Amino acid sequence: MKLKESYDIVIIGSGLGGLVSAIILAKEGYKVCVLEKNNQYGGNLQTFVRNKTIFDTGVHYIGGLSEGQNLYQYFKYIGIMDELQLKKMDEDGFDVILFEGDDKEYRHAQGYGNYEKVLLEQFPEEGIAIKKYCSKLREVCAKFPLYALQRGKAYYDDAEIFNLGAKDYIDSLTNNETLRAVLSGNNYLYAGDATRTPFYVHALSVNSFIESSYRCVNGGSQITKLLVRRLLEHGGEVYKHHEVEKFTYEEGKIASVICTNGAEVKGGLFISNIEPKLTLKMVGEDKFRKAYTNRVENIESTIAAFTVYLVLKPNTFKYHNKNYYFFKDVNNIWDTQNYTEESWPESYMMSMGVHKNNEEYGDSIAIMTYMRYEEMQPWENTFNTVAHKNERGQSYEEFKAEKAEKVIDELEKKFPNIRECIEEVYTSTPLSYRDYIASNRGSMYGYVKDVNKPMQSFISPKTKVENLMFTGQSLNMHGILGVTIGAVITCSEILGRDYLLDKILEANKKAQTV
Repeated sequence: MKLKESYDIVIIGSGLGGLVSAIILAKEGYKVCVLEKNNQYGGNLQTFVRNKTIFDTGVHYIGGLSEGQNLYQYFKYIGIMDELQLKKMDEDGFDVILFEGDDKEYRHAQGYGNYEKVLLEQFPEEGIAIKKYCSKLREVCAKFPLYALQRGKAYYDDAEIFNLGAKDYIDSLTNNETLRAVLSGNNYLYAGDATRTPFYVHALSVNSFIESSYRCVNGGSQITKLLVRRLLEHGGEVYKHHEVEKFTYEEGKIASVICTNGAEVKGGLFISNIEPKLTLKMVGEDKFRKAYTNRVENIESTIAAFTVYLVLKPNTFKYHNKNYYFFKDVNNIWDTQNYTEESWPESYMMSMGVHKNNEEYGDSIAIMTYMRYEEMQPWENTFNTVAHKNERGQSYEEFKAEKAEKVIDELEKKFPNIRECIEEVYTSTPLSYRDYIASNRGSMYGYVKDVNKPMQSFISPKTKVENLMFTGQSLNMHGILGVTIGAVITCSEILGRDYLLDKILEANKKAQTV
């Protein structure tokens, strides 16, 4: 492919939000171009290979993909659902919550009926609390029309949704500390915070996994490959190694973007799939009102992560078709971000890769735990990606090795034989996320949603620059489903919300009759 002189729409960044937006608009006849700085498309969908073993960057499992469910319908519309290779996770316990000093495995099951049944088996005295909790999850999710693929008023009108804290609500259901912790136990899905996380963030995150949970066979990059294929089929274009470094203007509007390789790409409309703080700096903060740039700059990003990737020796460690969430203290599961050097890691999330030929034994494990960006201060001014190699030095390697040992020490408490199963150990830090994904300070999930300041972190896809828009995980919700819906919201500003929703529903209706 060769860049055209001009496009109707230029999208900067090939993360999920950028590619989904590109496909939607290309399907509607727009001349679309996507520009990616990296060697690989996909943002958080990227995978990498070590010792011939595939690891995911960010996609450990996906919810809402059973027939008729919300993400299934969105993926059906953009044309990738039928070709995805998926493995359904354990229906009686896709997520398992563990606490130090407690040998029990507390299970989250798939399907609301089964979810309630399994919890009742574990907490037979807590039927009222469990039923009330499940009812509230569904009630809150129903308040978000696009989450349910329905028409409806903007959810911003319902102040009660945004003022209800996740921990406060869950604590109000029961005095049983263990049940409270189990209901909240997969709060790694949104970097849960005791005093700030709203209940709607909890509900939107966990509901789709309760409905159905899947792993991507051979990693989440298959989603990227299918998205790129669909985009090309609809006449769109996508270019890697095209890092946008500045914007040009004519008559108060963006005229083009200039890439580091010298390419200039002209367009009528520009959609940034890059983190908004970075976008404003690239576009030029003088192009926006000071109050707006100050507000965006002052939105706090969620905490970053340190991840240990284990390559396993063949046929040594059984494949677990579930995720494990471990906490040292059953009474402290909302505050493990506030670790000390001595207490780290206070929690972790463990997930296994799934491949066609490893039904009995696993070949890889990823263990993710929180890490504050401030710990990266000694190496903050280094930059390293596949396209731009730059070693961070011996001290960085020693830091990672020491931290990896601590994580594996914690994993040993659940799996005492794990060390003898390990062939190689690899790690990623907040700097890895910062450099590869261009997330602010290596943030896991975009911007903090704060129940005390509910509207502060919401960013409209439209900006005050007439032909500049946003998409991506920092707008409304993160995750595969959240970012997909975010792309629909962005495209709705161009196409019309009801028009686009009708197109999505119509595509699914046609698919059912075929």
